[in-house]
Amino acid sequence: MKLNIMFLGMALTFFSVTASATEYIYRDLMANTLPSARCDLESEAISRASQQNNITRYAKTFCQSQGYGWHVEQVKDKGKPSCMPCSGSDKNQSKCRLEDVVVTCKRIKPGSVGMLPGKS
Repeated sequence: MKLNIMFLGMALTFFSVTASATEYIYRDLMANTLPSARCDLESEAISRASQQNNITRYAKTFCQSQGYGWHVEQVKDKGKPSCMPCSGSDKNQSKCRLEDVVVTCKRIKPGSVGMLPGKS
């Protein structure tokens, strides 16, 4: 029984060491979100543009635009709101977006995981 536990512990240790050997490539991106679809009061439009789920969605889109395999590591800066008045509506209504959102994206470094062809 103790021998089985010892082998299990050794196997877990072996596999946990190999999993940490993955290397990543990091890239910082700065981008702007799109303005909201509807016109609101400026304070409401800023709060709508600054919602966490909105920032998360756009951060994912920014990283995926870099190509296959890019994922969000973290959002470094949520940016600053920028509003523009809506045409043909009340003066107090506007559409807002976030400018200069900084996102760190990561991707697995080619050749750091698995076997390379022709190398042993």
